[in-house]
Amino acid sequence: MKVVVSDSMNPGALEKVKETGAEIVYKPDSLEDAVSDAEVLVVRSATKVTEGLVSGAPSLKAVIRGGVGLDNIDQEACKKRGIEVANTPGASTNAVAELALSLILATSRNVQKAHFTMKQGSWEKKALAGYEVKGKTLGLVGCGRIGSLLAEKAAALGMNVLGFNPPPRHESTTITYVESLDELFWDSDIISLHVPLSPSTENLLNAEAFSKMKEGAVVINTSRGPVINEDALYDACSSGRVGAAALDVFWEEPYKGKLLELENVFFTPHLGASTAEAQIRIGEEIAAKIRSLM
Repeated sequence: MKVVVSDSMNPGALEKVKETGAEIVYKPDSLEDAVSDAEVLVVRSATKVTEGLVSGAPSLKAVIRGGVGLDNIDQEACKKRGIEVANTPGASTNAVAELALSLILATSRNVQKAHFTMKQGSWEKKALAGYEVKGKTLGLVGCGRIGSLLAEKAAALGMNVLGFNPPPRHESTTITYVESLDELFWDSDIISLHVPLSPSTENLLNAEAFSKMKEGAVVINTSRGPVINEDALYDACSSGRVGAAALDVFWEEPYKGKLLELENVFFTPHLGASTAEAQIRIGEEIAAKIRSLM
């Protein structure tokens, strides 16, 4: 079986894929040429799997996304061709949940600002006073694997956790489900997004949504950039309606947009699954899927 791995992959994860015994073509110069006789295409978030790409791959049996989101894959085009689309949903769950929690804590204590002001020779102790997360209300938009795990971690720190998720819902002893986003916006001190990108979630946080939040609420996004309207977030952070935002995902990557101008918006460069442990798990799940196709 010929397997094309089009995007960069952790060496340990790639080794797991090679252990399947398949012929592995890694980061080919011409993806179109490489997939023309391939049976499996493995992608991360960079490769766009278009109708044109799959139409030139008559032997393709499966497209495997090393990660969770499938918005870079034309699933309808794959379905028409009988090409299976799979992902590795469990591999990065803990890594993303931990990053979201890290962003919550770093934002609450101004860790990023403190670091850079000290590097610049300043000692801004009074100006950088923060707040404790214990007793604060965390609102989760999306309570699947990642949201539910973040809820457990947040509850262990003494946070109250609200969740908005259409049924069916994960049973949880840590999440109090609300019936509307408006209720979650109004009652949450911190709002964390854990939804896939779809027509119904694109621009989910827009000017109207921000207007319904508590004054000074904090927004965390480790899901997909377009879930938040960039212009609306800029205005909300500039005005103080949103006290701070921490973003790991963006509308275009690498991100060079206007939010970089704002002191109350913090950034990480799409690090959600960037742990050694998560990368190995991704490799293991991809390898298992390849073996199932042999």
